[in-house]
Amino acid sequence: MTQNSSRRLANSASKRSAQHFDGHSIHNEILLGLPKSECDSLFSHLEFVELQTHAELQEMGEPIKYAYFMNSGLASILTVMGDGKSVEVGLAGKEGFVGVPLAAGFASSPTRVVAQVSGSAFKVSAANLLDLLRRCPQLEKQLHRFSQTLGLQATQVAACNRLHEVEERLARWLLMSQDRIGGDIVPLTQEFLAHMLGTRRASVTVAAGILQKAGLITYDRGKVKILNRDKLETAACECYET
Repeated sequence: MTQNSSRRLANSASKRSAQHFDGHSIHNEILLGLPKSECDSLFSHLEFVELQTHAELQEMGEPIKYAYFMNSGLASILTVMGDGKSVEVGLAGKEGFVGVPLAAGFASSPTRVVAQVSGSAFKVSAANLLDLLRRCPQLEKQLHRFSQTLGLQATQVAACNRLHEVEERLARWLLMSQDRIGGDIVPLTQEFLAHMLGTRRASVTVAAGILQKAGLITYDRGKVKILNRDKLETAACECYET
């Protein structure tokens, strides 16, 4: 799935009549795309949870206890090195879920996953999800499709971090985030952005300054506001289109 197709999915989902679970509107596109019979099976095992910024959803190398169907906010999938440094290899918003290794048959997580932007999710235990995957073919298909999307993201990020300038990568990342959370404001600190992009904070400061001077964004007190999306797309590297 390309970044643009992800954006189109987000737009189409917003036009659909919202479904509800336990008094909460459902915005997760995987859940919205399931047939009623599978929804009924899945919903009996779901729990609505609020996700605070930096909340840890999965720890690298640890057993996966829960999967999360993201309903709002943004989850960051990180590869962590031995010295503690990390780099983002994928994003999950309302188009996807956290718990991809479970769908691939793995019990533990090869990555660390944190809530990057606060929001909410529908949580299901790993045991219940695995049982549901055996009984719900459309759910299995949707989760495998999203797993493939994340795999493509990781491949693209590896090339992007090696070949493209920081301001191009920052523009791409802001666009990807906006696609998933909506709105013009992305609440992030420069320190966190540096972790996401695998670069120094000083480099993020320079890159944000370039985009701000060009009138594409403003940055103040841990919040980035996108002023001109069309020009930000032009400023982003080609990875946003692939």
